[in-house]
Order: sequence, then structure tokens, then C-alpha cells
Amino acid sequence: MTAPAPATGNPGDRPHPGHLPTTAKIAYGGDYNPEQWPDDVWDDDHRLFTRAGVDTLTVGVFSWSLTEPTEGAYDFTVLDRILDRAAAEGRRAVLATGTAAVPPWLAKAYPEVNRTDFEGRRHRYGQRHNFCPASPAYRRLSTALAGRLAERYAGHPALLAWHINNEYGGACYCDLCAEDFRGWLRARYGTLDALNDAWWTTFWSHRYTDWDQIEPPSALTEHWRGPDHTAFQGITLDYQRFMTDALLGCFTAEKEAIRAHDPATPVTTNFMGAYRPLDYHRWAPHLDFASWDSYPPLGAPPSRPALGHDLMRGLKDGAPFWLMEQTPSTTACHDVNPLRRPGELRLATWQAIAHGADATLYFQMRASRGACEKYFGAVIGHAGRDDTRVFREVAALGEELTALGDATLGARTPARTALLFDWDSWWALEISDGPSRLVRYPDVVHAYYRAAREAGADVDVVPVTADLTGYDVVLAPVLHLVKGDLADRLEEVARRGGTVLATFLTARCDEHDRAFPTDVPGPLAGLLGIRVDEWDARPEDVVQPVTIGASRHGARLVFEIVQPRGAEPVATYGADFYAGTPAVTRHRFGAGEAWYVATALDQPGVDDVVRRVLARHGLIGPYADRPAVETAHRVTPDGTRLLFLLNHAPEPAPLTAHTDATDLLTGKRIERGAPLTLDPLGVAVLRLQ
Repeated sequence: MTAPAPATGNPGDRPHPGHLPTTAKIAYGGDYNPEQWPDDVWDDDHRLFTRAGVDTLTVGVFSWSLTEPTEGAYDFTVLDRILDRAAAEGRRAVLATGTAAVPPWLAKAYPEVNRTDFEGRRHRYGQRHNFCPASPAYRRLSTALAGRLAERYAGHPALLAWHINNEYGGACYCDLCAEDFRGWLRARYGTLDALNDAWWTTFWSHRYTDWDQIEPPSALTEHWRGPDHTAFQGITLDYQRFMTDALLGCFTAEKEAIRAHDPATPVTTNFMGAYRPLDYHRWAPHLDFASWDSYPPLGAPPSRPALGHDLMRGLKDGAPFWLMEQTPSTTACHDVNPLRRPGELRLATWQAIAHGADATLYFQMRASRGACEKYFGAVIGHAGRDDTRVFREVAALGEELTALGDATLGARTPARTALLFDWDSWWALEISDGPSRLVRYPDVVHAYYRAAREAGADVDVVPVTADLTGYDVVLAPVLHLVKGDLADRLEEVARRGGTVLATFLTARCDEHDRAFPTDVPGPLAGLLGIRVDEWDARPEDVVQPVTIGASRHGARLVFEIVQPRGAEPVATYGADFYAGTPAVTRHRFGAGEAWYVATALDQPGVDDVVRRVLARHGLIGPYADRPAVETAHRVTPDGTRLLFLLNHAPEPAPLTAHTDATDLLTGKRIERGAPLTLDPLGVAVLRLQ
């Protein structure tokens, strides 16, 4: 097959906003698999959907073996009934192509469709996400299925959007992928000389003299102790880019097959937030709208799913996204699966809307009787009851969303703070030998995001190619690679009066993960006004004190030894031979400033620094002294300003209204200076006057 060309969505191209499905209110419902149940259960389901205010169903996600039971023999009987029933009930459907899990007959007939894993083992049939993206049989049959579905259902009264595949991910290391990788490299580099230079192959006698000599980086070639330990970061970094593009090629092939019959219905696939294997920025231009599945890590603070929401919103230039999945109660994929407490589902749903969601859907609508998701939370349990706590909460929320109507649809976030998120830097940082494998990209990014959000700032999470002209503050934590014209654009932010904040291990390498042949921090040295010659790394239990003004904070993991070159110290280390040297600096640049944090500060330390930066631009929110109260702004297409207040604490949050407003959920008029109390896990949606 033809090798996938390097995606054009990351270097240089801004994602177009695309178009969202047209709805009269926030779409509400979720994944529905009626093919697992007899007809009388369908009747009960739709009766309960009506009671819960459900208007949108995602169907057909894993239906390949049902719609094509043998090669080329299609049977749409069940899908016909599912969609016709949805239309008859006044509901809309997000129709999936069903290609995320191949049917047994396909794997048996075409063994090369089964993936080869990182250890070099060709898998047999089983599980899902089990296809090789380079398999000609998979490409041919998946696109044929997508095309037949579009041919049959384009124009169906229930069809609201197309949902291609499901939660793309994973990697393959088979011979087909190896050959496609070589083709991808030819398209990217043009010549072996350019490739050898990019990968620094004079190291360890790796200079390639023929494209066929190149092997995928795996446990059998460049790696040891797993995917993060590689002798050549350049080849591993490129393979991760290649696999992103290979899977993207599967998506675009299905989308093209759909577009041959349906030129208008919006197309998406469900992402997974900050998901390491795939660079979603490379995918963004190819989606009509972004959607994602929110399953925060166990015990995560509310800023973790908020970061995921803002990352997804940033994929389409700030356009609203869809929350395609969340659990109504519990997951089943961890060793321990806690239950959402009363009120947590409502709060999580309103948080998604506050950050830009125009749809909030669940996995799943009715619990499966068998297999690995039979204990996964569902709106309707195995007994089909409507008097469970979970169903009552879902129904109450459905009523609330129906009453809200279209008040928030299409609203955008007026953020003046940007956080740069870069998959290349994530990959490069975590496959690097040194300084510390304990530094995890998402954790550092989250720390700075959390600090800004808890200070009351709205934050756009954007790619490094984003237009930065509308932002007063740009946060660039652990931006390990600096590519293209980013350094010039960051300088321009500061030159016109804005503030740029960077951290340790930023601007260390170029796009190929080659160290810059200059002082650290490379192309950002002039902006930051510093030089770093040495850095210390210590185990996680070693805490160095850092003093910022009258405050004392802890720092861990990496301690860069900074020499100011125009910057002024803001904080200093308090121990070891570098005691008294700068741990945080500020450099005046043009009309603005550039800050550098040379170590992994604890969260209070990050909060301290970020609030100093935000305060310079008047970006501290009115409730920044209440860390459990989350705020988020949206502006509707007609200019109406909305403020969402979310209380993440289990006790009431007494506030004082900072402006005149009307609560859209209660209709209550609120005057500036008046008491405003949020219930435990409570929500207010204020239309500002």
C-alpha cells in the first residue's frame, strides 16, 4: 500500500474550526448498543430515554461483525431498525462506522491484519484496536464498510453526525509498517544524508546507506526496558509521528469514503484528552469537530479533566467540542473503580459545558450483560429500573439541560492566557536519557495549568503553531523541543507587553531531538536572559528549599544552575553548592517580561509564580481565594457573557457576587455585592449584565 505522508496538520497549519452538528440544545445521551438486547428491552429503553431527557444516541460503535458477517455480504437489518426507531422517537444518532474492532472472519482470512507488538510478536485474533494500520485488507474493507454505511444512511432523519472508528490508539511493528515507515521517511527527509544528520547516526556507527536498512524502533532493535528507553531518540520520535500519521490515514480514508455519499454531515472520532500515543494536533484539521472521552485518573483534582476539555477545545481554534463519553457512575477498567458520589456527575457535566462542550454523552446507556464492561457504569442497569440513584440524577440533569435550551450553544472562551501543549516535546522528554526519567510531561503541564485556573484565569491549551497575538500570558512548561519560528513568536509576545513563562528542560533540542549547539536555553536564551551550564537531578524524596520573597517552597527532581544574563532573580535555591543561585528569574524584554522556573516547584510554589505573572495583567479572578470554586467564562455568538461557577467542595461555598447577573439555572437575579452561596458540589450559570 502507499505509505502515509507526514501529516500537514502540525507544522504550520492552523486547525480550521470545522462545523458542529446542528442541535437545538446541548445534545444529551450516549453510547447505545441495542443489538445486545431483545425487542422488548428496546421498548423499555426508549421509554426510559424519554424520562431522562435523552435526545442523542451513539450507535454502531462495534457493529462490524453484525453489519458484514462475511466478506462482502452486508446486512443492515439491525442498524435500519435502530436508526428508524430513533427517528420515530424523535431522537438523533451519531452513527459509528464500527471499524475499531475487526470481526473474526477478517482476521482469519487476512492474518496480516493482526498487529505485531513492540516485542515483535504477531498477535492472534482478540480484543479491540487490534488492526494493523498498514494492512491493505483492513484499509480496503474498512473503507468499503464506511462507504456502504454512508450510501445507505446519508439523509436518514436520525443521522446527526458520523463517528469513525473509536478511541484510536496503539502501534504496530510489522513488516508492512516497516515498509510504510521507510516511505514516510523518504517523504519527510528526501535524502539519506538529511535523515542521517537528523538522527545523528554517526553515533554508534548507525549511518544508513540504504532506506531498506532502517528498522522500526522496538524491543528487537533500538530499545531496552520498554518503549521509553531508546538508543536513538530521533528514530523513536519519528516512529511515534509516523504511527500518528498511519492511524490518521485510516481515519481520512474512511472519511473520504463517507464524503463520496454524504458531503455535509459532520464527521468526528472520539479522542482521549492528553493521550500520549497520538498527536491530536496532527489530526485536528481533518475533523469537522473535536470530541473526546473523559475518564480522569483516579483521585485526580478537578483541574485534570478541565485540562482535557481545554486541550480538546484548542484543537479546533477554540470552537466548542463534544463530550462523547463519561461514566454516569463508575468505570470498570481499573483494579479499583470508585463510584461517583451524589452530585459529582452533575458537577462533571457542567464543568464540561463550562469549558466549551456543546454535547454531554455517556458510556453507556444500558449495561452490557457480559464481557469486560458488564460492571461499567450505565444510565440503565441490568434490571432496567428507573428508580436508581444514578438514573434519577441523569434524568434530573436531562431536565435541567432541556430548560437551559440553546443558551450556551456555540459559545467560545475569551481566554487571554495560553498554555502551549506539544506532543513532540512530550515524546522527546520522556524518551530522553537524562537528566531525570521522573519528570513526566503531563504532570508539569498540569501543575502550571492548575495554577492559572485556580487563580481564576481562563486558559486556551493550544499547539506551538497557534497564533499568539491575542494572549497576554503564554505558559510554556517543559517545552523540550523548540521548532520553526516559535522562538520569534514568543519574543513578539513579550516585546508587545505580554509575559512568557518557561520552565526547566525547555528549549533543549530542535525538532529532531538534537541538542542546540549553543548555550541552554538555545533559541530562547535572549528572551529569557539566562544561561544554564549545569543541572542536578536527584531522587524524588530529595527536596531542596526555594525562597520566593517571604515564602518558602519545595523543589524536586531537576535543579538547573542558572547564570543571569540580563534576568533578575525572583527566587533562589536554599541548599547544596548552588544555594543562593536563581531558581526563578524574570527578564524584562521589550514592553513585557519573560520568566524562567529552573526546577520542579511544588504546587504552592507554582501557584506563587503563576499568580505573580497573572497579576501583572489583571488576570486574577474574583474568587481566586476560593481554590475549590472553579470559574469559567464563555461568550455566546450574540455577545452574551456567561460565567460558570462550580463548587468542587463537599460543603457550601459562600461568595459575594462581584457583578450583576442572572442565574440561568434558577432564574434568580443577583446584584453586585450580594451574598451568593453555592451548594456542596453546586453549580451556577450566570448571565452577566
